[in-house]
Parts: sequence; structure tokens; C-alpha cells
Amino acid sequence: MTQVKVLSDKPALIAHALDLIVDKIHTTLDQQAQFTIALAGGSTPKPLYEALAQKSLPLEKIHIFWGDERYVPGDHPDSNQRMARQAWLDQVDFPTVNIHPMPTGRNDPSVDAQTHNQELQEFFGVKTGELPTFDIILLGMGDDGHTASLFPQTEALTVSDRLITVGNKDGQPRLTFTYPLINNARCVIFLVAGDNKRPALAEIFSPNGDETLYPAKAVKPQGELLWLLDEAAGAQLK
Repeated sequence: MTQVKVLSDKPALIAHALDLIVDKIHTTLDQQAQFTIALAGGSTPKPLYEALAQKSLPLEKIHIFWGDERYVPGDHPDSNQRMARQAWLDQVDFPTVNIHPMPTGRNDPSVDAQTHNQELQEFFGVKTGELPTFDIILLGMGDDGHTASLFPQTEALTVSDRLITVGNKDGQPRLTFTYPLINNARCVIFLVAGDNKRPALAEIFSPNGDETLYPAKAVKPQGELLWLLDEAAGAQLK
């Protein structure tokens, strides 16, 4: 099921996403023992994480992952992990064992990708060839239509036999969820803001759009797919 919601501006987008995520955390934990969420990087979700830090949540039952990571140390200014820790995780008493960053310390992205692949299999209790199911995967979208570190016309788009692979941004490696892992989620939420995203969104929502040129178009989860857009990004999709 796909839903598109255009909010008046970025603060309204963040407020709506906040309410949605908090509600899903509570309703999910009414039915199961833990809640899994994969965070997105970039500038758009930062105020969402700051807002989550102000909420009273059952942190001991929430497990944090990332949908992609730049291949830099966890304390590097470009690190998605660092941004989320500063905005949310370090602001509250989050159990350290519940935070599962992508490893980036082996000086070999393919080795670290395989390590995290194994970590996910062990955490979710799945065998090779089986897919974990995240409760929520948060995604952003670049003005080139990429999402996570699945960039246009790159090898990562074709990987279907792993949970984690190496993405490539202008020759710089990144670790990223693969399409099969993303598309097995119970809920995928895109957060997209800014008028620079309009051309890519037009292609993504066009029946003739090319998934290899606009990778976000290939996100088609077995559960819910929610596109949350601000007016600047989504006016033409209303």
C-alpha cells in the first residue's frame, strides 16, 4: 500500500513523521517484544531525531540501525551514525546494546558489509537467503533520485543475494541496505523536502520512470510505503 502525503512545509513534515513513528512504536510494542527501526542520514531527518529525543519512549525495547553509512569512522562529521547520536541517541538514556551501527573500521568496505550482513542475520535470527523484517525503515531521497546509498546506474542496484552491499558515490564507497532488505520492511517512510527534489519525484511517480536512473522508484515494500513530502517537493503530486 502506497500513500503520498504533502505537508505545508518542512516543520509540518517533521511533526507528522514524529507522530506517525511514535504511534507505530507504541502499537507495535503492544503486539511484540521489540521494535526495530533503520535511520536515514542527510539533513532532512535531523530535526525528527531531535524531536524524538524529547519523547518518552520505551528505549529498552527499541533497536536502532542505519539504512546506509558513509565509509568513515563513527565520529567523522560525515557519519550518519554521528548525526543521529548527536541529535537523539546521546541525548537520552539509550541502551548501548540496542544501537547497531554499520561497521566501517576494517579498511575494506566489502569485509565490513559482510560483517554487518552477519550481524543482521544473527540479530533477527534468519539464515542465509532469508530476509529480516524491519518495523520501520526511514529513507531520504537525493535530487538525483538515489535513496540509502543506492545511486543511479551503480552495481549496488543489482545486488539481490545479500542484505548489505557496497554503494558508490563518485568513487567513494558506502555501506547500504539492498533492495530485498528494504522491500521486506513492514513500513518504509520517505522524508523528502525541497523544490530541488521535484524533477526526480516526477520521474519516480511516472509510469515510464527508469528505476536504474531513479533508484528510489524501485522501493516497493511488502508492507506500507509512505511518501511524506513538504509543499516545495510535492506540490506537483497533489
